[in-house]
Amino acid sequence: MQPDNPYASTRGSITSKQLPAFDEAMIQKYNRSGPRYTSYPTALEFTPIPVDLETKILKNREARAPLSLYFHIPFCRHLCYYCACNKIITKKNSDSGDYLEYLIAEIKLKRRLLTTEDGKNPVVKQLHLGGGTPTFLRDEEMVQLWQFLQTQFEFLPEDEGDYSIEIDPRELSGNTLKVLRDLGFNRISLGVQDLDESVQIAVNRVHSAELIENVLTEARELGFHSINIDLIYGLPHQTPETLEQTVRRIIEIAPDRLSVFNYAHLPERFKAQRQIKEADLPSPAAKLTMLGNTINTLTEAGYQYIGIDHFAKPDDELAVAQREGKLHRNFQGYTIMGDCDLLGFGVSSISQIANANSRDILQNDTDLQAYQATIDAAQHNLAIMPAVKVIKTSIKDRLREYVIMNLLCHDYIDFKDVNQKFGIDAITYFIDEIAQLGAMQEDRLIDMDAAGIRVLPKGRLLGRNVAMVFDEYLDKKHKNRFSKVI
Repeated sequence: MQPDNPYASTRGSITSKQLPAFDEAMIQKYNRSGPRYTSYPTALEFTPIPVDLETKILKNREARAPLSLYFHIPFCRHLCYYCACNKIITKKNSDSGDYLEYLIAEIKLKRRLLTTEDGKNPVVKQLHLGGGTPTFLRDEEMVQLWQFLQTQFEFLPEDEGDYSIEIDPRELSGNTLKVLRDLGFNRISLGVQDLDESVQIAVNRVHSAELIENVLTEARELGFHSINIDLIYGLPHQTPETLEQTVRRIIEIAPDRLSVFNYAHLPERFKAQRQIKEADLPSPAAKLTMLGNTINTLTEAGYQYIGIDHFAKPDDELAVAQREGKLHRNFQGYTIMGDCDLLGFGVSSISQIANANSRDILQNDTDLQAYQATIDAAQHNLAIMPAVKVIKTSIKDRLREYVIMNLLCHDYIDFKDVNQKFGIDAITYFIDEIAQLGAMQEDRLIDMDAAGIRVLPKGRLLGRNVAMVFDEYLDKKHKNRFSKVI
């Protein structure tokens, strides 16, 4: 019988049919550059925002829609050479206080435009601090930000909401984790990348396995609900053997989630990566071996492969949401809060505001001084708002977004479901895309029939390739802007 939610599954049971199958020949055949689809259309479609448009978007958002808040803290105390982000390396404590003032000013600008049905503060179900290193903010500054937010928004209780922060374990003060937990943060993410000392030295991020274990032990004792660890494969001096040792050591520490990212060496685009010698990087064949070993080791240890680099224990909320067909994806990655509007604050932050037929995606300036100048100007002219770029999606975009995101979250697209939601005949509408998927069906990466398209175990690591077929914007001028899928 068809379940109420066609995307619900028994995924997560540790059975062979649920696990991703690593097929090196297929990966080499289909491995090409493509987006990570944290949005559709992707960020490459941003255009300059007209005056007053952000004001109209925020005023006209669905008043009943809950919010997910994102705060971008761009500062780090150390330069990691693999970094591909717009971070500011500084040790000046005054930077965090100055930046906090700008965040609070931006919150006030946006909050005045948000309406609710009952006249109360808008409901927040999710909050995330990213960066940079969010704990660059001093403990007292974090308290100041949190207490101010309580005056502007209504937060779900911490056992119902999702409140997370990214952490550099080297930069924690003795009391920071307790401060965060007392405020209501219930999830943390630690950047580890690798535990091998030679790799750490090569990327300028040195720490011990004992430090990581101590942070996780303290976080568990304090009652954090979920702990994520980031790893990267393809770093200088990495070998399949050394990475295997790292992965097995991390499994012993037992985080609830893991993100295992592919290092893309693009020194012409990212200045920090020029510190890495290309001769020190593992070969493409070694990287594939690393990927295959990591997938096998994690799944054998009981982790559920979520998709696009992410793994979770079967009882983690992310894994449960995927099995129940309730997983979503946005600029924060995989999320269980798909019904939220995303409201971003800070330099380069992105917002996603939806209504019945379209979605507006907005981005603040990526340059710190320009962002601060905009916030300063807005204090004297209420017509000025922080966003400098926008993507206004159409109903056609929403249709393709729905197909792409369900393929990436649930490895399935149900034609009957699509027909009902968008008033089309999906097979006729996507006849060209279905034809393009013929080779993948022959290679047993997918299975297509009159009911829909299902990504098979051998195709799960290439889910982005399946999704790319439905991307109308992905043309030759864009393809060289992305890293390869693997």
